[in-house]
Amino acid sequence: MSFVSPELISPRSARVVAARRLAKRNFRSKERLFLAEGPQAVREAASHRGTLVELFATVEAAERYADIVGEARGAGARVHLAAEEVIEDISTTVTPQGLVGVCRFLDTSFEDVLAARPRLVAVLANVRDPGNAGTVLRCADAAGAEAVVLTDASVDLYNPKAVRASVGSLFHLPVAVGVPVERAVGGLKEAGVRVLAADGAGERDLDAELDEGTMGGPTAWVFGNEAWGLPEETRALADAVVRVPIHGKAESLNLATAAAVCLYGSARAQRAAGGCRSVTTS
Repeated sequence: MSFVSPELISPRSARVVAARRLAKRNFRSKERLFLAEGPQAVREAASHRGTLVELFATVEAAERYADIVGEARGAGARVHLAAEEVIEDISTTVTPQGLVGVCRFLDTSFEDVLAARPRLVAVLANVRDPGNAGTVLRCADAAGAEAVVLTDASVDLYNPKAVRASVGSLFHLPVAVGVPVERAVGGLKEAGVRVLAADGAGERDLDAELDEGTMGGPTAWVFGNEAWGLPEETRALADAVVRVPIHGKAESLNLATAAAVCLYGSARAQRAAGGCRSVTTS
């Protein structure tokens, strides 16, 4: 595929201005659109039916990633060839990769999450750092979780840093946003899901939970704020408060690392003999 010259050469173009505004949360919320940058995110968006609306690409990137541009066009997205300074103006990264997609919001309702009878869920309560939120979403996806829930006090799912940190996982599994923590925990319990609060001061030990075989059933992990963890009122809502054991001399684990350990612990338990990860159909 050969491209001659960019059609958008001015950062003041109406399409460019509209896309650039999506770096701000109020514009994202108003338009229900967000930015996905780089080949991995754009490819995932193009493969997610009805999600990719527009694609801005430099001539060089369009030639290098001609297959992705083709997928974008095939998905019905409008493709704009743009000058490098235009991409730099839209992009929120220091070193843009030449592709920026405009995507429709993907979040689902909490009711739909419950209706799907999830077996493994990550709940982010008061998580404020977008990089952490995106990384936990990526960990949940890798561990085979069926859903992620962001409480109403957590960071915006569509913050560009969160989107980048998810490395495409945002497009892979249902995410419910803006759910009060009481509703999240209560709804999951009503759906037969055991709710575990991850906390360094938890009275239960993750190793003990695994050794005792208590984690084979449907499980939701609640992860708290990066700085102060989970407040007492949130811990009290859970069925148990569980700590990740520190066997060495480290003071603690960061949020994303602890989330990965907890989610993979549940995934392993659920896949063990007698676990509930196998899916049966009628």
